[in-house]
Amino acid sequence: MHLVKDIPTFERPREKALRYGVDRLSSRELIALLLRCGVKGQSALDMADELLHKAGGLKGITRMPLSEMTKIKGLSKIKAIELFACFEIAMRIAYEEAIEGDVILTPNNLIHYLKLKLGPLQQENLLVVYLDNANHIIQIETLFIGTVNHSIASPREIFQYALQYQANKIVLVHNHPSGNLEPSEADILFTMKVIEAGKLLDIKMMDHLIITQNGYLSFMEEGMINNIP
Repeated sequence: MHLVKDIPTFERPREKALRYGVDRLSSRELIALLLRCGVKGQSALDMADELLHKAGGLKGITRMPLSEMTKIKGLSKIKAIELFACFEIAMRIAYEEAIEGDVILTPNNLIHYLKLKLGPLQQENLLVVYLDNANHIIQIETLFIGTVNHSIASPREIFQYALQYQANKIVLVHNHPSGNLEPSEADILFTMKVIEAGKLLDIKMMDHLIITQNGYLSFMEEGMINNIP
């Protein structure tokens, strides 16, 4: 164990950030900077190390329960909430970037946002992205939480919101907590069901995205949308 005071001043997280910029800090140094101070016998860097170890890295912190995080010596509920707030700010910045452009021609910002929002979740979520004629986001709604399949998820709710928002197009999105990007038979059947329902209302389904923490699959990019009868 090394106390921060024992580290040369120019190598301490705060001073290092001021000297070189926050982008030069390691993950443990960034966390320590946010924690600000440790407790007796435990430096902020020690706490950061323990948190990253328990969470399995930065991504794991976003899905770590508050009760688990506060088991770390010196990490109070207030400090934990401040950490969660940083991740929330990052996600909201990603959302603001996603709504700025055409999400069909340039989907990267939307996918980045969806990875932040859905990647850490341990349950499947079904989201619908509602678009205008220019493919700009009008709204994103979470419609179902749990296993997405064609017997539980109904297109009715999807298109109720589409009519409410006067959306011309939609993108379906759901996550696979397992990390497997392969669409299931239920995913394909549900996609077909939504496409057919959309035709009746003249609302086009542009894509169906499967999101994991480390990747995504686009039905449109894979040529699967046009191949669905």
